[in-house]
Amino acid sequence: MSGNPTVRALSDGAPWLVRLSDAQAHSWVADEPASNGGAGAGPTPHELLLSALGACTSMTVRMYAARKGWTLERVEVQLRFNPAAASAGTSALIERRITLHGTLDGEQRARLLDIANKCPIHRELTGGLRITSSLL
Repeated sequence: MSGNPTVRALSDGAPWLVRLSDAQAHSWVADEPASNGGAGAGPTPHELLLSALGACTSMTVRMYAARKGWTLERVEVQLRFNPAAASAGTSALIERRITLHGTLDGEQRARLLDIANKCPIHRELTGGLRITSSLL
């Protein structure tokens, strides 16, 4: 969770398959399921968005618990994108359910939920993120 991350997305072959890469030489793909004309070779763009939030939530909560010396053995984050929850003037909804495994009291659990809501991706998604686009 540092620096200014960059990702390259390249779509040049299969109908919806996109090859993604970052500056650290990681690579992955995105695709649509066969029901949408893709090959199902990777997660959909919405699933990638949810995975970013889930990963950030888990990492942030674990980092905080470790710094406090709390016994947090595992974090599970289940996410669901719900565009049907949008109504006039509101956005779609992401439902996030966090399960904390470890020896934690109620106060620690409440603090970790508060920390989850402060993970960088959560803050970006809820804080008026701007996107600029240009053609090269």
